[in-house]
Amino acid sequence: MITFWLIVGVLIAVTLLILVLPLLRRGNSSISTTHSEVNLSVYRDQLRELDADLAAGTLNEVQYQNARSDLESRVLEDSGAAEIAIAPSTDNRWGNAAIAALIISVPLLAISLYFMLGTPAGLKPQIPTTAMDEAHPATPEQFEAMVTWLAERLKTEPDNAEGWVMLARSYTALNRYQDASAAYARAVALQPNNASVLADHADMLAMLKQTLQGEPEKIIRQALKIDPDNLKALSLAGSAAFERKDYSDAIKWWEKILNLLPADSPVVASVSASVNEARGLAGLPPVVVAPAGNRAATQSNVAKGSVSGTVRLDPAFKARIADTDAVFIFARAVEGGRKPPLAVLRKTVKDLPFDFTLDDSMSMVPGLNLSSVTNVIVGARISKSGNVISSAKDLEGFSKPVKVGQKDIVITIDSEVK
Repeated sequence: MITFWLIVGVLIAVTLLILVLPLLRRGNSSISTTHSEVNLSVYRDQLRELDADLAAGTLNEVQYQNARSDLESRVLEDSGAAEIAIAPSTDNRWGNAAIAALIISVPLLAISLYFMLGTPAGLKPQIPTTAMDEAHPATPEQFEAMVTWLAERLKTEPDNAEGWVMLARSYTALNRYQDASAAYARAVALQPNNASVLADHADMLAMLKQTLQGEPEKIIRQALKIDPDNLKALSLAGSAAFERKDYSDAIKWWEKILNLLPADSPVVASVSASVNEARGLAGLPPVVVAPAGNRAATQSNVAKGSVSGTVRLDPAFKARIADTDAVFIFARAVEGGRKPPLAVLRKTVKDLPFDFTLDDSMSMVPGLNLSSVTNVIVGARISKSGNVISSAKDLEGFSKPVKVGQKDIVITIDSEVK
């Protein structure tokens, strides 16, 4: 702000200098060059001519004296006029007044116009925000700058639990998983009874460790003690049980999700498929979670902020992968270049072919979800490392651009990342 006002002061001074200098010059010239001085110069020339005529004999002595007397009389008259001219004129007084008026009015007028027509609020420090403007989405560089600002802000506000959660989600969007895990740990320390934060922390730890066993599952159990109906914690608990081949436990957790979800939820189909897969591995017959008629009736009520379809693997690549390899199903905005995914779902190769639904509940960053865009590209990637970031030798496949709300999308994983 100080720099701004210094610049304003310099500009006003330059403006005054440009306006006042011509007035000062005009005032000086009116004093230094008067009408009488010009006439005196003429009289001197005439006197020299008289002396020359007398010497040449053109004038006699009497004529010369008469002409000289006449010339001297005119000089005396002009000398009196010169005294009057030296006195300050009305024009000069008005010139001085104009200079004073300019010096006072220009700064006042400039500052007044700025506060009337300018942006005084721009002088106040602006706080960045991670909220995305739909008309002008933040670029990756702007998003990283906002995340850096938030991290610096939290150094001065270390007890801001919501800030640490936002920072963790932002780090996740930037694929900085170690930093995201540390931010979630800080948020959990500040909110030990927040089941949603605990579930997010467990999910991030599982991604880093490549397993839900151990510490991640312990945190999941803690979240379920606080909130037995937390959907994410229930989903993770089922996945942890499935991972250790405790299929009956997995069925228990996932069926509880179905009991909590409304019949028209777009997640029901995905959870039902997982339940039936676990039942099949446990030697149990599949079940129809909702009557077919009700399912058809509710398809038109699926939220606009979702896409659904099937992911399958090209048989030519079957020999190159293992059943435990991670499969990431995700949706990205078509417009705006490289951005964090709008929704992400993680499965394993043994789940393929898999009927998926991506919706706003799977958003990684607040404000960046399927409902915030019109068109998306849906992709699926098999990663042996378990890292959501693509790397050489990963296998992937993508849909063509589709509208949000599209169903029956078919994605075939049929190419290798170079």
